[in-house]
Parts: sequence; C-alpha cells; structure tokens
Amino acid sequence: MKIAIITGASSGMGRESAVQLADRFGGKLDEIWLLARRKEKMEELIGQVPAKLRLFPMDITDRIQLEKLKLALEEEKPRVVFLVNAAGFGKIGKVGEVSLSDEMGMVQLNCQALCAVTNIVLPYLQKGSRVIQYASSAAFLPQAGFAIYAATKSFVLSYSQALNQELQERGIRVTAVCPGPVDTEFFAVAETTGEIPAYKQFAMANPKKVVRLAIRDSLMGKRVSIYGLTMKSFYWLCQLLPHSLLLTVWDGLMQAAKYGRKGWKKKG
Repeated sequence: MKIAIITGASSGMGRESAVQLADRFGGKLDEIWLLARRKEKMEELIGQVPAKLRLFPMDITDRIQLEKLKLALEEEKPRVVFLVNAAGFGKIGKVGEVSLSDEMGMVQLNCQALCAVTNIVLPYLQKGSRVIQYASSAAFLPQAGFAIYAATKSFVLSYSQALNQELQERGIRVTAVCPGPVDTEFFAVAETTGEIPAYKQFAMANPKKVVRLAIRDSLMGKRVSIYGLTMKSFYWLCQLLPHSLLLTVWDGLMQAAKYGRKGWKKKG
C-alpha cells in the first residue's frame, strides 16, 4: 500500500500539496492521508481530487491525538512515498507583546509537532520516499517583530538538512521549502497581532507555484527549495554578509517605512 501523508491539509500549502500530489500521483498512490484540525475543510476535497483520501481530524500538537496516526500506520504498514509537513502558524509582534500561549504555540506546532510526525512516519519511509518540510525564507535571518516564528523556521531548515544527511544511505531525500510570503490564510492569522510590512505584501507569491516547485525540487533530491528570484537573492545575501550588518540595515529600512506611512497619513 502506497500513501502520502500531509499535515496542515485544511488550508494553505498543505491543502495545495494534497491537490497537486493527487493530480500528479493519484493513480500511483492508494491513499492520501490528510491531517488537520478542521475536518469540514478536508471533506471539501473528497471527490474534488483524483485520489482516495483518508481524513485524520486532529491537533498534531496533542500526543494523545497523534496516537491515531501511529496506530493507523501500525495496522496498515504502508509505504509512505511522500511525507509533507505543512502545518504551522506565525504571529506578528515583538516578544512579550504576543501572548505567551501564541509564543509557545508556534514552537509546539512549527517545531515539536513536525518532529513528532516525522518520527512516527520514519519507519514507513523506503528508498525513493520524499519528505517535504515547509520552512520559510524567515529561516535565513532573525526577524525583529517576528522573532519566534523566524526562529522556529530556522529550526525546521537546520533539522531538515541534518535529517536529509542521515537518510541518504536509505535512499530518502528531505527538502526544506523556504518561500517568502505566500498568498494563503497564514497572514490572516499573523495579522491578528500586527501589520504585515509593505515589502511582504509586494513580494507575495502564488501558493500553486510554490508547491509545484517544492514537489519538483523534492523529486530532484534538492535539500532546499526557494521560489522566486527575490527570495533566492535574499538567501545568498544572508549567506554572504554578517547578520549583524543585515539586521542594522533592516532596522533602518523598517523605521524609514514606518515614518513614511505616518507622513503619508498626515498628508492624506
């Protein structure tokens, strides 16, 4: 039995991954297992994609609920062809201004739950299997005002690259996907505690294109998938220049943008 497992499957890149994997590999996969809290959102995909779906409505930060996945794997003993860890969220705001529950929640979902799902699924990956971990371009550089989210994605990037190295001898490849801002529900949640910088709105990417590249890069065995020339340039800039310098420049640009918005409002 060959399957794909996707977390965060009710929206965003998780949902889009389900659609594209079903379109591309639906005839080769016996089932696609979808994990998310919102059952009704996952149910919308039934009959809309060319693949058999099995729904696991659950909170993957809850270890007791994760037992459902573990037990299903033990019972079916499938070959997991794709594991896509797409669940995650971020909140805009300075440390201490975002609620403690949200700060801890980002770490629990973006890091701990991702590790837990990977650990549970790992025995069922075989030669040729692919793991796609959704990180972010926020992983490349610490971000004031988005500190914890960026730190969690830096963890995902580092973890994924190390895991890829560990699994090479088994013929399994792990790809960390590091897009810039993507036009999904993510920012509707993020903006409940702050405002998206204008540059992120300008650089907003299409989720279909991001996922399409992620799947292609995964099949090619790439360690990192970065969509768009802007984010690729940002990646290399972060590799070449000291982070202290980049953060100083970044602060200056943000202050200038903030002052510019205030001046524009006064004129208006």
